[in-house]
Amino acid sequence: MKPRLLSLLACPECTSDLRLDAQTKDGPEIVEGSLACTKCNTRFPIRNGIPRFVPHDAYVDTFSFEWNRFRDVQIDIRNATDESERSFRLITGWAPGDLSGKTVLDVGVGAGRYAEVASRWGAEVVGVDLSFAVDAAYDTIGRRENVHIVQADLFRPPFRRETFDAVYSMGVLHHTPDTRKAFEAVTPLLKRGGDFAVFLYAHGHYCFFSDLWRKLTTRLPYRVIYWLAWLSIPVYPLYRIPGIGLCFRFLFPMSRHPKGRWRWLDTFDWYTPMYQHKHTWPEVHEWFLSGGFEDIRLSQADPDASLLNIYMRGRKRQGAGVE
Repeated sequence: MKPRLLSLLACPECTSDLRLDAQTKDGPEIVEGSLACTKCNTRFPIRNGIPRFVPHDAYVDTFSFEWNRFRDVQIDIRNATDESERSFRLITGWAPGDLSGKTVLDVGVGAGRYAEVASRWGAEVVGVDLSFAVDAAYDTIGRRENVHIVQADLFRPPFRRETFDAVYSMGVLHHTPDTRKAFEAVTPLLKRGGDFAVFLYAHGHYCFFSDLWRKLTTRLPYRVIYWLAWLSIPVYPLYRIPGIGLCFRFLFPMSRHPKGRWRWLDTFDWYTPMYQHKHTWPEVHEWFLSGGFEDIRLSQADPDASLLNIYMRGRKRQGAGVE
């Protein structure tokens, strides 16, 4: 943790200021220590460079496993690609100049895929996640001067209100118990005039059989699903055969990413989370309207966006305050 982060934090219990007690430092990083509320005296540990506002990973233990096992798969700088950067541009509609010099919140940072991009674009990025994926993110980008990693529950965020110039959440909010409430928990953290970009799963016929299979896979040990998802690597050629491949894709959906390990990750990611809600774009559009947003945009840059995913962004109105 860097001392600068303290100015962005607030007690998740009572929203008061926090006091920093640094015990072990490594250069600018506080590796071990604690944060204490100046009002209610609740204490939160700093372990391995990360402030921890939750004692465990609750309902997201599969993501703790996933992102520590696949920590390098989607990170551009570790694979000499720009795939995640292109994805970030597509989903958010942002370009590097839109974030440079801004304070940005990554809700559900995972292994740091998109935080790595935003920090390269010159943003000061705070990545928050309930899971122990934060350890993978810290290992990848946590030592960057403009990156902060925090483990916390987004329903009780440890941040000051109206702190961030921009907020994004990529494929995360629908993995919480209530997507809309998660959306509403995040919006008070955004400054007036700031942008909020989300990526959510959409309703569609394509997910009928995968949702059916999920009734079983979410009850099995996720380490079993880890090895079953590995089958996406050797059976991939079958999914490309005309006719029979279509049947496989319909009955036994899996990722069809051309890279085997990425395909393994995506397939595991689809079948293991406890929660995986799906929404419609009018539904999400109404959340933005109710939250006091304007200039709401639905990305159609991806031909499949309206069928598979919802990419939406809005700007918080200048008069949209917080209670």
